[in-house]
Amino acid sequence: MSDDDEIIQEFLVESYENLDQLDRDLVALEQQPGSRELLSSIFRTIHTIKGASGFLAFGRLEALTHVGESLLSQLRDGHLSMTPATADALLHMIDQVRALLAAIERTSTDEDDTIDVAPVIAAITACLAGDASDADATSESAVGEAAEAEPAYAAPAADPTGEAEPSSEPTPEPVPVAEAAEPVDIDDGRRSVADSTVRVDIDLLDTLVRLVGELVLTRNQILQQADDTEDTDLIRASQRLDLVASELQESVMRTRMQPIGNVWAKMPRVVRDLGAQLQRKVKLHLEGHETELDRSVLEAVKDPLTHLVRNAIDHGIEMPDDRVAAGKPPEGTLSLRAFHESGQVVVEISDDGKGIDPIAVGQAAVRRGDITQDALARMDNREMLNLIFRPGFSTAAQVTNVSGRGVGMDVVRTNIERIGGTVDVSSRPGFGTTVRVRIPLTLAIIPALVVEQGGERYAIPQANLVELVRMEGQDLQNIETISGAPVLRLRGHLLPLVSMAGALGFDDDADGEAKTIVVLQSDDIRFGLSVADVHDTQEIVVKPLGRQLKSIDIYAGATIMGDGRVSLILDVAGLAHHSGVHAVDAGLAAESRAAASDVSALLILDVGDDRRAALPLAEVSRLEEFPVGSVERSGAHEVVQYREGILPLVHLADAIGVHVTPSENPLVSVVVHDDGTSRVGIVVDRVVDVVETIVVTNDVGRRPGVLGSAVVQDRVTELVDLEAVVAMATAVAA
Repeated sequence: MSDDDEIIQEFLVESYENLDQLDRDLVALEQQPGSRELLSSIFRTIHTIKGASGFLAFGRLEALTHVGESLLSQLRDGHLSMTPATADALLHMIDQVRALLAAIERTSTDEDDTIDVAPVIAAITACLAGDASDADATSESAVGEAAEAEPAYAAPAADPTGEAEPSSEPTPEPVPVAEAAEPVDIDDGRRSVADSTVRVDIDLLDTLVRLVGELVLTRNQILQQADDTEDTDLIRASQRLDLVASELQESVMRTRMQPIGNVWAKMPRVVRDLGAQLQRKVKLHLEGHETELDRSVLEAVKDPLTHLVRNAIDHGIEMPDDRVAAGKPPEGTLSLRAFHESGQVVVEISDDGKGIDPIAVGQAAVRRGDITQDALARMDNREMLNLIFRPGFSTAAQVTNVSGRGVGMDVVRTNIERIGGTVDVSSRPGFGTTVRVRIPLTLAIIPALVVEQGGERYAIPQANLVELVRMEGQDLQNIETISGAPVLRLRGHLLPLVSMAGALGFDDDADGEAKTIVVLQSDDIRFGLSVADVHDTQEIVVKPLGRQLKSIDIYAGATIMGDGRVSLILDVAGLAHHSGVHAVDAGLAAESRAAASDVSALLILDVGDDRRAALPLAEVSRLEEFPVGSVERSGAHEVVQYREGILPLVHLADAIGVHVTPSENPLVSVVVHDDGTSRVGIVVDRVVDVVETIVVTNDVGRRPGVLGSAVVQDRVTELVDLEAVVAMATAVAA
């Protein structure tokens, strides 16, 4: 739907609602002809329709409502009195307005030759002249001509006796029917735009979302009970409940989705006013305003986005003379772009201004005492730029009404991270700056990884999850200590480690024992969280913390698990700050950047019969295990029910032409590939490891489904042609 179509649809919905109210008000006005309240209400409604129709260039509708507005103005001011002829003329006007709206709905224009508004305009003009007899005659003529001239609208059914029954009831509104060359039934099953929309109180909608959240919790409890039983009827009913609850949850959450354009609506005024105040010329470019996200998230990002826009104009875009001197046009460009990516909404605020000098930012941080000169020397440009998010940081030479007080970017980051989002900034001095904000689609129900520590379960938002690493035996030697802090050497990178036991105040992990590391990402900080045990991923309903716990920065909320117990949701950004990961990560930055740019991340797979294959890790969405019994057949092909859909399966061994011995494993290991439009499940024998290495491809073994071979971890490994395998699975699905 184009922008114009969307505006017209909203105009039609509001106008139909207004017309229904007008019918009631005009009939009531006949009973209370002196009611100024009713006259004022009717006048305002007609005035609204007239103004909108003029804006949308519906000339005939504007002319009709304009003359009606003039008559209502005379009635409201007491220059004319309400008479039956006046009431008839106004009601006929409403009928013609409704007919024009129906024409606009069908054709997007009010230029319908079958609708003649001239007689109705003449009747209203006669009322304005005060000639009641002419008004009566003109009004009756208007009704007759309208009835003859509008074959697209059905007349009232004739009386079976052949005699028309006189009636004092108001003329019924014409009923729109589909345009066709042959007569059609009036009730053709089509709904008008007004009939297909409904307005709901926001409190009622919030209550519905809360109840759906409770239903999801109950579903989780029933599913957990069903896993521990052999009652097939209960299992079947729980699976049906799971499907229905998931569909209901998705539908209800969709009702709360609103376009980000609702936030951007005020940006042109902000840019215009601030540009005038700072004497700068700014052109605003908006893209992706139809991108939708949850209403609660939308409310949370209004102020941060407004501040980023103001900041771009104040600190980014130069004065016109300075831009011309730098070889730029005098008018700066500020771009706001929104789009969906990896289950999140990304908002980019870009300007073509002077950019940010990372050296100047770093020196300002040193002068403020935020960092030392040695720490600055170890930082790259991105880390220097991120210093602008420090509390109280400012590079402004003087304090103004717009900036200079050091209150802003730290608040922006805090507010964005509070809703599970991240903020990143990139800049080229002299060319401009881009601030990239990533925010979740919704806050009410989120996927999370459930971990255990000290006998209690905790939930980690899946948006922050990078990977899971199991350390045991010789692998424990990869854990080192630098500057008193433990770090993990993972595929050539140094990863700061945080003990969950230590962060939560439990007895710390024992040295020498196997460790499970949950690798987490919070904005530009990546660290490993050592946990006692990992359970499964599940959708959780986020409950706010009580005010007694809100000051604890490592918790973002709470949820109720399937067994009815309460589990706390970890705040990954707060956990990193609480554990001092920022400082550790800065100290490791130089060493971590030593990795070569041509290193590839691969997922190593066991295809069967001691043969290995590798897939690009970037193309892997998830790793799943399904019971053998859950694999079904569609035609001659295997599929499995997955995330409210059907996942086609393709056996990697068959795809690359490897004959293996059938496995007796009760679980099927599946690598899920999701390119945003379709999902494919690749069945493998076992997932071996994730490695980062320089791949030297050899043509040995090259064939359909295999790009060639390489030596990975001292083993000959076949490099899978993922495109060919996906094409095979897509053909299966088709």
